[in-house]
Amino acid sequence: MADIVVVDYGGGNLRSVTNALGVLGYSAEVSANPQRVASAAVVILPGVGAASAAMNELVRLNLCDALHYRAKHNLPLLGVCLGLQLLMSSTEEGGTTPCLGIVPGTVRKLPQSSKIPHTGWNQLQQCRKHPLFDGIANDAHYYFVHSYYVVPQDDTVIIGLTQYDIDFCSALVYGSIVATQFHPEKSGIFGLKLYDNFITLALGGRLC
Repeated sequence: MADIVVVDYGGGNLRSVTNALGVLGYSAEVSANPQRVASAAVVILPGVGAASAAMNELVRLNLCDALHYRAKHNLPLLGVCLGLQLLMSSTEEGGTTPCLGIVPGTVRKLPQSSKIPHTGWNQLQQCRKHPLFDGIANDAHYYFVHSYYVVPQDDTVIIGLTQYDIDFCSALVYGSIVATQFHPEKSGIFGLKLYDNFITLALGGRLC
């Protein structure tokens, strides 16, 4: 069985994620144990809600060091929605909130001209080829629920863009880290395929 851990810090759609993995034939452990998060073969950091509250919980549960350990040692990590935003240096949400600082960059609020939150299905444009998208159409739709978007310091980490008044980063790869602004577990066959591709790449040591 694949050693997969879904991080439980009180801010994720844990059941939705584990159910989606179950459809693919994977069994995932839901855990807030820093040692398990640091050492598992594959880790998924999901997330919904406010960044400041999520960061407070990650600190309280001593999970920040575990996530930094994974990044430092090139261990596979998938951030989903808020999980993507938490990987950045800081966010505008709630004033200015420091985040994990694993991926250099900031998190900004979507333009006021947009209907916020951005909720529902939208397309992802693959802006560079990556095996994460193997078997996935370039115009595939995914399910989004968010009011903020990430702006990586180095735009070469961006592998997917989505248009919502502006073109924003909807998928990135940074070393062994993959992160999406959309929810693969709510995105039908293409979301499941993306999860499957990520786990296959992670277990095969082919993310870096």
